[in-house]
Amino acid sequence: MYFIIFITLLIILRLSELCISSLNEKWLLSQGAIEYGREHYPFVVALHTCFIISLVAEYFFTQGPHLINYFFVVLVVLVLLFKWWLMSSLGKYWNTRIYRIPGSIAVRKGPYKYIRHPNYVDVVCEIAIIPLVFHLYYTAIIFSVLNIVMLTVRIRVENKVWGYK
Repeated sequence: MYFIIFITLLIILRLSELCISSLNEKWLLSQGAIEYGREHYPFVVALHTCFIISLVAEYFFTQGPHLINYFFVVLVVLVLLFKWWLMSSLGKYWNTRIYRIPGSIAVRKGPYKYIRHPNYVDVVCEIAIIPLVFHLYYTAIIFSVLNIVMLTVRIRVENKVWGYK
């Protein structure tokens, strides 16, 4: 029962992030933003969709205690608070896609003052920690590796867009 509640909340969270992203995308485009990395975005969506499917599949099709690990529940909450901080720091610039308004400079407040790509730090933590709440080790390991591969592509594009070396 707890897993059903957990996965439902996770799906609602992801869908709400997509809604925020869509609203921000409309604003960014109205400001003349240009999208970068469009060719790899379907792979990002597939990765995150398959991640949720894998959580469900591993939970229901593997033997294991699947007891709640409250240490990881606390870490998930902290990671989500971090995500809220970075999203609120970017405001209308936050998006699941890579956009840049010509002539704009990178945001340098909130966690962006300390880390170049805090959103990706958050995603790495989410992918690694969320499965561990219910001891879903295969999902944690497999999707952490896949996520790192995807992020090497994505960060390379973003660095080029913002002129980072």
